[in-house]
Amino acid sequence: MRGKKGSKRVAIMGFNLESNKWSPVVGRVDFHEYLHLVGDEIVTDSDSPNPRALANISGFMHTMDKLMDWTPVPIVLSCGGAAGPADHAFFEEFLAESRQRLEAAMPVDGVYFSEHGAATTTKMFDPDGEFFEMVRKIVGPKVPMVSTLDLHANISERMVETTDILISYLTNPHVDMLERGIEAANAMRELFDGVKTEKAFIRLPLAPPNVTQRTDVGPYADAIKYGQSKVGGQIMNVSILGGFHQGDTPKNGMAFIVTSRGDLKAARALCRDIAERTWKDRQRFVPKLTSLEDCVKLAMDRTRDPTLKPVLIADCADNPGGGGRGNTTWLLDAFHKAGAKGVILGPFFDAPLAAEAHVKGKGAKFKARFNRDETNEYSKKFEADVTVVNLSDGVFIGREGGVGGGRTIELGPTAVLDVNGIQVVVVSQRKQGLDSNHFEAFGVDVAKARTTIVKSRGHFRAGFKHLFKDDQIYEGDLPGLCTPNWANYRFENLPRPIFPLDKDATWQAPNW
Repeated sequence: MRGKKGSKRVAIMGFNLESNKWSPVVGRVDFHEYLHLVGDEIVTDSDSPNPRALANISGFMHTMDKLMDWTPVPIVLSCGGAAGPADHAFFEEFLAESRQRLEAAMPVDGVYFSEHGAATTTKMFDPDGEFFEMVRKIVGPKVPMVSTLDLHANISERMVETTDILISYLTNPHVDMLERGIEAANAMRELFDGVKTEKAFIRLPLAPPNVTQRTDVGPYADAIKYGQSKVGGQIMNVSILGGFHQGDTPKNGMAFIVTSRGDLKAARALCRDIAERTWKDRQRFVPKLTSLEDCVKLAMDRTRDPTLKPVLIADCADNPGGGGRGNTTWLLDAFHKAGAKGVILGPFFDAPLAAEAHVKGKGAKFKARFNRDETNEYSKKFEADVTVVNLSDGVFIGREGGVGGGRTIELGPTAVLDVNGIQVVVVSQRKQGLDSNHFEAFGVDVAKARTTIVKSRGHFRAGFKHLFKDDQIYEGDLPGLCTPNWANYRFENLPRPIFPLDKDATWQAPNW
C-alpha cells in the first residue's frame, strides 16, 4: 500500500544516457524532448497503461506496492536516450535540481535509481558515479541505494562502492527491464529487513563489439547463463556488463559484479570464476559483418528472384540506439543506383524532410533532399524523386515482445516516401527501429518486403523475430558513428591493450 503513515519512503530518480564520444553533444532541449519527468510526473507516467519511461520503474513501483507499505518520493528522472556526451552545464543543472528536490524531501529510507550507466559529459567520464556519490552524501551511509542498469553500462569503482547493489539487464535485446525493476524492489525489501551486501567487481581488458553481445546465443549468452546458475543462497545478484565502448572512457571494459548477502569471500570467488571463463572465451567476441557490396547483392538477388526468403539488414553503424544519427545514406544510395525493388528502410531521421512531405501532402511527388541541414560527416546528402505514400503524427504503441513493447513511442511527424521501389520511413525524432510497428504503424507491410533495412544494432531482433530467423539477418559493415568495427575509431581514453582491438592483450585474475 502506498502512502500509509509511517511507511518506508523511497526516492525515485535517474539519469539515463548512453554517450557516444563521436555523436553530437546533447543538452537541456534534447533531454526534455526525449523524457524529463519531475516529482509526481514520474508516478503518473509509471501508473499509466503505456508509460513513456523504461519499464524498470513500473516494475519497481508496482512490486513495492505488493511487498510493503511504502511511499514513493519521486525526485527527477531525465533521459537522453543514446546520443553524444551530455552538455556539462546541463548535467550540473540536473544535479542541482536533484539535490534540491531530494534535500527538500528528506528523510528517505531508501533510494531507487533507474540508470543507464554509460553516460559521459563534455567534462566528465563518470557522471553516473558522480550522481550516485552526491545522493549518498545526502542520504547518509545507512540508507539502501539500489540501481538498475543497462547491460551496456560502463562501470566505475565509484558506482559500485556508493550503492548497495547494482542490477543490470540480463537480455539483449533488453526485454527484461520490467523483471529487473521487480528484482530491484525485492532487493530493497531485503535491505530494509537488515541484509548487508558485499560486492566483488572485475573489469576485463575486453571490449566486445555490441553485435557480439547477444544473450540468446554466443559467448555473452554463455557467460550470463553460467552466472545466473550461481544465483541463490549467499549470492544475491550477478551482473555481467558488456559495456558501451564508443564512450571511449578509462572505465571501458567488460565488467563483472557479484553481490552477496554478506559473504565477501563467496562474491570474490564467483566473480573471479566468471571473469576467467569469459577471458578464455574471448576469441568468440570477434564480429562477423557483411560488406556494402554483399548487402547490395542480397537485395538484388531478391529483386530478381521472388522465391528467395526475405532478408533483414541491420545498419548497425548508424544505430540511433548507440548514438548514430539514424540518417546515413550508403545503403539507400547503393540500392537506388542498383535498382533494388521491394525494399523498406527506417526509421530515417530527417525532420526537415518529414515536415516538407507533410506540407506537400499524401500523393505528392517532389525531389527530396535527404540530410539537407546535416553537418555530420556520416550524414551524407542524397537526392531523388519521391512520392509521399503516407503521413502520420508518429505516435504508436511498441509491439509486445519487443524492447518497446506496450510503451508509447513518439517519432514526431512521420512520412513514408517511395524512392523508386524503396519505401523510406522518415521521422522527426531520432530513435532506433525496435520492432515491426516502426513500419506497420505507418502502413508499410514488413511481411511483403523483400529486403528490410533497420536502423538498429540488435534490439530489432526481439521485435522482428516473428518475421525473420537468424539465417535471414545480416549485420552491415558500413560507415557510421557506432560501427562495431573498432578499427574505424581513433580511441584516446580506452584502456590499452584491450581485446579484440589489441590481439596481444593479457589479463591476470586478482589475488584478493
